[in-house]
Amino acid sequence: MNYDHTIAEDGVGRRDRPTEFPAARFKHIDTWVFDLDNTLYPADCDLWPKIDQRITLFLVNLFGLDGISARALQKYYYRRYGATLRGLMEDHAIGAAEFLAFVHDIDRSSLNPNLSLAAAITALPGRKLILTNGSRDHALRTAEALGLAAMFDDIFDIVASDLLPKPAPLAYERFFRKHAIDPGKAAMFEDLDRNLVVPHEQGMTTVLIVPKPGQADHREPFEIPGGAALPHVDFATYDLEGFLADIAAARTSGRNAAGGRSRI
Repeated sequence: MNYDHTIAEDGVGRRDRPTEFPAARFKHIDTWVFDLDNTLYPADCDLWPKIDQRITLFLVNLFGLDGISARALQKYYYRRYGATLRGLMEDHAIGAAEFLAFVHDIDRSSLNPNLSLAAAITALPGRKLILTNGSRDHALRTAEALGLAAMFDDIFDIVASDLLPKPAPLAYERFFRKHAIDPGKAAMFEDLDRNLVVPHEQGMTTVLIVPKPGQADHREPFEIPGGAALPHVDFATYDLEGFLADIAAARTSGRNAAGGRSRI
C-alpha cells in the first residue's frame, strides 16, 4: 500500500486508509535535496516576512514608489518570473549582487538551532544539498543559525543557476549537471508545490513541506494547494525531522518502519 498524498483543505497530506510508512520509496535515494526558506525552518518563522519586506523596500527605493504600488509590482514579477529579481533583470537590467545583498540583510536572531533536524539529516545516507532561489550567503548564514550548516555538502543558489530561479526547468538542469545528480536516485523537499513539478517529471521523489495545522502560513494564496490531489507531490508532511528520522531508521534497520513520528 502507498500513502494517499492528497492535499487536504488545510494543506496537509492526509491518510484516508491505513498504510505503512513508505520507507521503501526512499531505499534507493543517494542524494537529498532541500529548499531553504520555509522548508528548513518552520512556516511560522518571521524570517521570510523580513525578506519579503526588504524586497518591497528595494522597489520603493529603486522606483520611488509608495509601499502599496511597490508591493503590487513585486508580486507581479514574482508570479510572472518565479522571482522578483528575475523580473527586475528582464525589464530593467537590474544587477543581482546589490539586490541579493539588500534583501538578505536581515536579523536572524529568531532562529534557534534545531538539533533534532540536524540529527535526522545527518543520519541520511548519501549527499545532502541545499537548492535555493536565495543567495549562497543567505543560505549559509541561515543554516548556521539553525545548526545545520555542517550537515550539507554544498549549496546551489540563484547565482550558481545563472540567476534563473526555480521552477524554470533549466535551473534544475544546471543543478543536476553541476552536482552529477541522477534524478531517479534523488529526493527533494520543498514548501512550494510548483517547484516540485519539474523534479517529479525528471524522476525525483518529491516531498511537500506544509505548515502544521493552525500554524501561520506566509505563502501567497496562489501558492497554497487546494483540495485536489497533486500528481507531482509524492508525499506531504508538516514534520520534516520526524519524516527524515523514520526514513533513516528504516534504512538503517533494512526494513519499513510502520507508523512512527512522521505526520503525513
